[in-house]
Amino acid sequence: QYAKKVDTTTHSRYMEIQRNLNDQHFEDPVRFVDKMLTNVSNVGFIHMLYPHALILHVAREPMDTIFSAYKHEFPPGLLDYTCEFESLAKLYNQYRDLIEHWDKVLPGRVTHVKYEDMVHDMPRLAKSVIDSTGLDWDDDVLNFHKKKHAVNTLSTTQVRKGVYKDSLQSWKRYEHNLAPLREMIGTYAANTFQTTLDSYKKIRRD
Repeated sequence: QYAKKVDTTTHSRYMEIQRNLNDQHFEDPVRFVDKMLTNVSNVGFIHMLYPHALILHVAREPMDTIFSAYKHEFPPGLLDYTCEFESLAKLYNQYRDLIEHWDKVLPGRVTHVKYEDMVHDMPRLAKSVIDSTGLDWDDDVLNFHKKKHAVNTLSTTQVRKGVYKDSLQSWKRYEHNLAPLREMIGTYAANTFQTTLDSYKKIRRD
């Protein structure tokens, strides 16, 4: 029953991607990107269905990540858990447990990208990501904030600003108030992820 549900969900997601491409009159893509946050639960299936897919995990400072979700007022419904410390901590711990699981059972399959590396060193990190996809570099990749296409998320204003550093360690301004939340995530409060893109690691060594 679970396998059937996964198959149905995968097909539905594929059809949604196709509809979006058709609506925008794009040619059939050689590659496509699916940045759904819930894909962290599907790494095993993605690995089986697309064994050569690049699976990127962008890891931000843990408390910045949780605080960002907590401070935004989402529409009522599926994201109600972001309003409570307990539910936020539970979900974050589950996400980290999953990442640890995939790194253990599929070592090296998930490529980690440290968010702070992206903010401080976007040109070189972006080139390393594109290199990992096997695509040719295009300088216009760095001009994403100048694109005219619609952005239908709470990130609309941020996307138009380009890469910025204002939100780094933003949780620190409310450290006292957020102390109970930090305690709830325990050892996961440490920002331990490092960028594992091969070409980026080589650049850093050079």
